[in-house]
Amino acid sequence: MAYTVFISYSHKDKSFVNGLIRHLDNLRRQQVISAWYDGDIVAGTEWRASIMSHVNTDQIILLLISADFMHSDFCYSVEMERAIERHEAGEARVIPILLRPTDFEGAPFAKLQMLPSEAKAISLWPDRDAAFLNVVKGIRKAIKDLQTP
Repeated sequence: MAYTVFISYSHKDKSFVNGLIRHLDNLRRQQVISAWYDGDIVAGTEWRASIMSHVNTDQIILLLISADFMHSDFCYSVEMERAIERHEAGEARVIPILLRPTDFEGAPFAKLQMLPSEAKAISLWPDRDAAFLNVVKGIRKAIKDLQTP
C-alpha cells in the first residue's frame, strides 16, 4: 500500500515543487508513495475542496518552507495549521522541508525535525540534486519509521 503524500507550498516556489516531484518518482514507481499537490487539480474542480480533502486524509504532509510559504495566509493558516493538528493527533506525519532561508522560529512546525539535514535550505546547497536526494532519503526514513509497529 502506497502512503499518500500531500505537498503544501507557495506557488512562488513552483520550481522547487517540480524538482521534488521528479526526485520522489523512484518512491512512486516502487509504489511506496502516491504524491499529490494542487497542480493535480482537474479543470472544473473546486480547488479548495480538493486541497482540503488531501490535507484531511493524506498520511504524510510535506510543508515546503520559504518566506513566501510563511507569507501565504492559505499555506500557513489553513493547510499548515490543519496539518499540525493531524500530526499532533497521530493521524499524519508532517515533514517540513526548508526551501529557502527564512525565519520560522516559533512556528508550529519548528518543533519538528526538518529536511534537508541540519535544516540547510535547498537553495543554499551547491548541488540542488544532492539537496533533493537528502530530502528523499529523509522521507524514505520517515516512511520506514511509520511502518515500524
